[in-house]
Amino acid sequence: MQMARHKHKQQPHASAPGNSQRQLRVGELVRHALAEMLTRGDIPDSVIEGHLITIPEVRMTADLRLATVYVMPLGGRDATEVVAAFERNKKFLRAEIAQRINLKFAPDIRFRVDESFGEAERIEKLLRSPAVKRDLEHEGNDDER
Repeated sequence: MQMARHKHKQQPHASAPGNSQRQLRVGELVRHALAEMLTRGDIPDSVIEGHLITIPEVRMTADLRLATVYVMPLGGRDATEVVAAFERNKKFLRAEIAQRINLKFAPDIRFRVDESFGEAERIEKLLRSPAVKRDLEHEGNDDER
């Protein structure tokens, strides 16, 4: 039985974030390298230079061959254009990452808009809505009976 558990640990689910310490560590190395490049203005693209951009997370696949980089321009302004600018510079960025962090293979990179802030705000608004407040109060009254 222990052997089955051990095998499961050896083969983590590829889509779950933070499967292993190594994935987390490499993701953070990639995130720091990109953040440093943004801070120094090392990415020669007018769209990227024209925005304040944060990189809240980088998720690595289990084999460390693919990094999904989540980006968010300040206030979410021009998010689609910013992601497109990163995609245009993907080859340059991958080469820079390979030089800055010591990995056997430089990961392929893809860029996505970080929607976690927008999703959290949407949920917060829903929780404050009159209909949800009413339903929550109604449920509370049912529990007291």
